[in-house]
Amino acid sequence: MCALKMHADEAEVDAPLVQRLIARQFPEWAELPLERLESAGTENAMFRLGGELVVRLPRHPGAVGAIEHEQRWLSLLGPRLPVAVPEPVGRGHAGEGFPWCWSVYGWLDGRNPVAGALDSPETLAKELADFIRALRRVDAGDGPAHYRAVPLSARDADTRAALAQLAGEVDTEAVTGLWEQAMRAPEHTGPALWAHADLSPGNVLVTEGRLSAVIDFGCTGVGDPAVDLIVAWNLLPAGVRDTFREAVGADDAEWARGRGWALSISLIQLPYYRETNPVLAANSRHVIREILAE
Repeated sequence: MCALKMHADEAEVDAPLVQRLIARQFPEWAELPLERLESAGTENAMFRLGGELVVRLPRHPGAVGAIEHEQRWLSLLGPRLPVAVPEPVGRGHAGEGFPWCWSVYGWLDGRNPVAGALDSPETLAKELADFIRALRRVDAGDGPAHYRAVPLSARDADTRAALAQLAGEVDTEAVTGLWEQAMRAPEHTGPALWAHADLSPGNVLVTEGRLSAVIDFGCTGVGDPAVDLIVAWNLLPAGVRDTFREAVGADDAEWARGRGWALSISLIQLPYYRETNPVLAANSRHVIREILAE
């Protein structure tokens, strides 16, 4: 897992800092053991606090808004979902040299699944579909636009720029063709629906092969729900994609947009995190291979 800085504006976050923050703002937890968690996450540093808590601190300014976002919306979404999600139990503030707000959550058991090494892929496909469908059923009401609530065409320039950086590393001609095909898919014309919007292996927890929790709701909001189909390529094997698609109820246009999102996200991530986040870079390569293979 990655311990390197991934962003130019990333803050220094270590265990002594977190211990000072806890002691000052949550003295009732000051004596609990603290351990940094290995994670391929790019936005937050995570520390396990005792046996029942986890501390989550933004790594850089762009991640700060997600802390407030989760504090507001998880209480609405959590009770309506079929698996556990993070439960905020403490809200920290700037201090001890750390400039931003941060959160304490209840600990969730489980491990991140690994693409290509799933214990029960068909079961997991159905359970992920159940989660997505349950999220879509939540009243969108005044929900915020999710992080990726834009047409694929809005990502064209960034996706092509990333492709230029990957010349010699991927089949750029074939991938460009797939990207252009994805952009021709009809845009979402239905109502805006809730989507997690970052449904990657690092944000999924499994226990004995079964979906036990989904974490990191910092990108969550309403818009085109096709973005949640990315899990079909970043985690699920080809043999269960049809099972997942049927369970979600995705038509041809939504499926094409979901594939486009998976491709664009991976293409942009790969050159950015190639040296600093090997887990995320490896998953990006996996997604590109899986889509090319189709």
